[in-house]
Amino acid sequence: MHDLNWDYELDITAETCPMTYVRTRLALDRLAPGQTLAVRLCGAEPEHNVPRNALAQGFVLLASERGTNGITTILLQKPSASTPE
Repeated sequence: MHDLNWDYELDITAETCPMTYVRTRLALDRLAPGQTLAVRLCGAEPEHNVPRNALAQGFVLLASERGTNGITTILLQKPSASTPE
């Protein structure tokens, strides 16, 4: 994901469920259509639940990358008006 750009970044590596998605959802709701949010997370539960919940809410998962340090970064986008949800 080093070659990708994003508009905002959120680090939830120290959070536990359900706060992992609560903080992510608050950040996603502040995005303008077409803007992106990179979310850094750690652990199997948020790695599974955060992207799944974001997709269910109509956001787009552009990329996901697990680092050697156990931290996963996902890139989410708020759909633009022309992007079907």
